[in-house]
Parts: sequence; structure tokens; C-alpha cells
Amino acid sequence: MSRLATLGWRRGVLGLVITLLLAWTAARLNADDPEIRLLLDEPWEEMRRRSSADIDPAIAGHYWGRQTRTDARLRFMDPQYGFVTPLARFFSISFGEERVTGVRMSPQIEPLLLDDTLKVVLDLQEQWRKGGWIPIHEKSDPPFADTLQWRDQLRDVMGGGTSYWQATDQYQVMLVVNRFKDDRHPTEERYLIKLALAKPWVQP
Repeated sequence: MSRLATLGWRRGVLGLVITLLLAWTAARLNADDPEIRLLLDEPWEEMRRRSSADIDPAIAGHYWGRQTRTDARLRFMDPQYGFVTPLARFFSISFGEERVTGVRMSPQIEPLLLDDTLKVVLDLQEQWRKGGWIPIHEKSDPPFADTLQWRDQLRDVMGGGTSYWQATDQYQVMLVVNRFKDDRHPTEERYLIKLALAKPWVQP
């Protein structure tokens, strides 16, 4: 093998090693992020024991909710319909009779630029599609897409968008995106994502 070919081969191997190390590091960082791991209707204390993020106990005899103490991602643990969100700063879990009844969250730690917003919502929708979730109310509230029409609609302060997804008669998700005025970035278009997960509450 010529010296030039050997050098090219070594560079190729080095590039592959660096790529694998970066992927491994990213996976480790994600694995170390605090998570709330839950199933709907499970005992609150089971959710707390399974999760790596801190959240207070439920209140016996009350229907209420708790917020996570730190930024955390949601890992919905259903074996078929499960999905994972990015880290969230606002993350509220409701309970009744000391059981998990639903989730309200914003799957982001700050208002995002439009490209980053679309990346989050499209990834969530793709997870739902692959898991067998079905979009509902598609005529009035179609799934989000990276199109000029959707971008114009989201940029409209009075616009925004909503999409509903359902997993048989077990679960329903509502995903909402709106323009948001972020005083820390007054010259930028920023967006807020809201996600709600519960037993179905909107008729298909």
C-alpha cells in the first residue's frame, strides 16, 4: 500500500472513531439528563421511584398537580406508544387518588427559533407516527409540517397551530405552537411549544 493510500486509510479510520465518540458522548449526556418516567393511571409513588428527576409526593384525597424541581425530559413508558421529549423547564404532572392522570409541559428550556421549534415538533410527531398514534381533526388542525404555509402561519402573532394525536382509546396528545415575545431576545422571532398528555378528552 502506498504512503498516500495509508494516510487516507488512517484519516478515514480516525474520522470514524471521532464520529463514534461524539455519538457516544451525546448519548451519555442524554442518558444523564433528569427524566420523569411515567405511565398514565399508575400509582404516583411508582412514577417517583422510576424517575431520575425530583418531584414531590401526591396529596392524599386531592386532585392536583406537581411540577418538577429541575429541568427534565418526559419519557412516556408505554411499550408501544412511548415517546421521549427534549428537556423541559415547565413540566407539570397532575394526579388524582394518588395516581398519575396527565401531563402539561413545554418541551424546551427557553423559547426557540422557528427552525429549532419545527425540529422539536416534527421529531415528536415522527415518534408518534412510528408508535402507531394517529392524527385526529386533520381538517381543522392538521399535523405540523416544515412548509412555507406553516411557517407563515406560525410567524403570525395571531396565528400559531395545534395538532391532536390519539393512540386507540387509551391516550391523547395535544401539541400547540405559538409566537412568543422573549425580552431576552427582542429582535428575534421566538416560539413556545406546549404539550398535553392524558386519557382522550377530545372526540376524534
